[in-house]
Formats: sequence, C-alpha cells, structure tokens
Amino acid sequence: MNQDLARLVPYPFERLRTLFSGATPPADRAQINLSIGEPKHPTPQFILDALTANLGGLASYPTTLGSDALRTSISGWIARRYGIPAPDPATQVLPVNGSREALFAFAQTVLDRQRGGWVICPNPFYQIYEGAALLAGLAPWFVNTDPSQGHRVPYEAVPVDVLAKTQLLFVCSPNNPSGRVTSLDEWAALFALADANDFVIASDECYSEIYFRDEAPLGALEAAKRLGRSDYARLVVFSSLSKRSNVPGMRSGFVAGDARLLKQFLLYRTYHGSAMSPTVQAASAAAWADDAHVAENRAQYRAKFEQVTPIIQRCLKTGLPDAAFYLWAEVPGGDDAGFARELFRSQGVTVLPGSFLARDTAAGNPGKGYIRIALVDQVDACVTAARRIEEFVNLNWKPQ
Repeated sequence: MNQDLARLVPYPFERLRTLFSGATPPADRAQINLSIGEPKHPTPQFILDALTANLGGLASYPTTLGSDALRTSISGWIARRYGIPAPDPATQVLPVNGSREALFAFAQTVLDRQRGGWVICPNPFYQIYEGAALLAGLAPWFVNTDPSQGHRVPYEAVPVDVLAKTQLLFVCSPNNPSGRVTSLDEWAALFALADANDFVIASDECYSEIYFRDEAPLGALEAAKRLGRSDYARLVVFSSLSKRSNVPGMRSGFVAGDARLLKQFLLYRTYHGSAMSPTVQAASAAAWADDAHVAENRAQYRAKFEQVTPIIQRCLKTGLPDAAFYLWAEVPGGDDAGFARELFRSQGVTVLPGSFLARDTAAGNPGKGYIRIALVDQVDACVTAARRIEEFVNLNWKPQ
C-alpha cells in the first residue's frame, strides 16, 4: 500500500457526520443543508440538448487532448471573459474531468518527491490541495488568512527558507470560503516569488463567475498578461463548468497557462487514463460558448445574497463576499463546531464549521470561530435557513 495514504486527514463532511452523531433535528422542520458547495440551480436546457444530441460519442474512445472544438471554445471564453488574447488551443488549454481531479493530478505531475520541500496552501483551504501534496510525498505549508485584512492570504509571510524549498503554491481566487479575490498587486508579488524561487503557481478559479459587483473578478491569466507575462511562465489556472453552468455531474473543466507545464501534464494524463467522454466534450463546448445562461445564474445568486446577507448580519458578523456562493460568518463565543451541531439539532439547518476547513498552526486555526454557509439552494430555502439561524442565535445559542 502507498504509505502516504495514512497521512490523509478525513474530509470535512466525514467529520461533520461524526459531529452530528446522536443529534436529532426537529421532526416538524424540513432539513436545509447549506454545508456543501454543490450547485442546486437547474442545468440549462441547451446543455442537456447538446448532451443528448451527441450520445453517439459514447461509441468512441476519447483522446486525452480533447477535441479541437472544445479547446477552441474554452480558449474563446478565456479571451472574452478576461479581455486577453485567446490562449493557443493546441498548447495552452487542456480539458479535464472537473477542477478537483485536475488539481490533484497536476500536483502529481509537477512535484518531485526526491527533492522534497513544500507545497504552499492557503489556510482555510480546499482539502484537495493538502491531499495532492501528501500523496506526492511532500508536505503542505499553511498560510493563515488574515481577518484584519478581509481574510487576505499573506504569502509574503512565508519564511525565506520555506520559499527556497517550495515546489508548488496554490491560490484560490475567488477564495473558498471567504470569497476574497486576489488583487493585481498580490499577483505581481506572487509571480516575483515564483520567479525567485522557481516554483509553480496553481490558481483555482472555479468560483470566478459568481460575483456581486459590476466588475468581474480578476483572473490569474489576466493578471499575468497585464503584468507582461504573456507566456504564463510557471502559471496554470483551473476552472470548471460545475458552478458556472450548474453541471457538477458532468465533471467538466479545463486547465490553461504555461505550455511547457501543460505538455507534461498531458503526458501524465495520457497514462492516468482520464480523458473526457466525447459526449461531455460536445456539451461542454456548447456551455463555454454561451454567456447568457451564466449571467442568469449569477442573477439568481445575487438575489439570494441580497435577501439572506442582511438577515445573517443581524445575528452574526459577516459581509457580502467579492465572489463565490458562501457567507463566511463569525460565531459568538468562537465554538464553530458546537454552534453547527446545536444549529442542526434545534433548527435542522446544516452549515460547515470553519475549523474543519483549516489546519492548526503555530498561530492557531484560522477557521476556528467561523461557519461557512453555502447559499446553493433555492431562494425560499436559503431565506428560511437564515431566519432559523437568527432565531437560533437569539434564543438557543449559549456559548460555552
């Protein structure tokens, strides 16, 4: 057996099931689950039509590189969305089976366990980053978000000796769970660190299309282009249709950026056997080519946040994020796990304790004292859940 498997930490939702063991919610209240970041909006009909119109693709083995049509559609979307020249579909774009699979597999491609060293991760973080590092034989170095700076990740605080031994750095922008977007100045500093220490940056951007202000979130490729890094050296971005187009079950996304890195990633994937079905490729090409359904989807999230955020703000410290579909809320007393358990028991509402999304460090656990509220359900359900949270805080929650 791979000995590194023993280093893995249980996933947050496994820990949540254990936390809720023995807690029985009220029988007269429908349960509302706002813990998992799984989109609940209907899949657009034109994507379903594209799937069924291309069922003949099930009779063919797919190529790992993907179809020209899909890679061209992705490249065109990147150009439209970020206002930059279209990446070369032949060398700078690669379709993948969702960003989660790709984030893990990419780390296995670029990390050299014989060299050892570090994989830098934000803290809190998406657990795939940690698992990818551990199963590649390296260790994660966690950088705690700073609540006094709007939960910014202060990568500049990483010690020089750690940077010198870093092979890969993960960025999540818009961030899960805070929703914060990395600024151009921060990207400039990150690129400088990568150049000086010869490490790769993996930018997870799966929440980029859910935002609440007029200006769309800055992306890493856009930042690189604006900073004169047209070859995207040491940079690969990851995106997905799951949140953008409400198709999490299609497992469809892409990676784009440094052609040298993608050439090696394609080689890895050829042996890994992770090619996307031709049927899914055809539907994905249609989804990336259409922006109207994305605007409609974003409008639904905006409507939810407009109604829910003021309710939560009356009882918990939180605010409208830059992007993504989470509220990152501070709980009275700091016991996020106890808060989540009692909320489930008394109100039938499930949220995720922030400490489950982070790791303990010398400076503490930066998720402790927070809960993540995923506004993925329909408006009425989210509003009902928000009102129950307010009732719970006002009447039931007694911090230890």
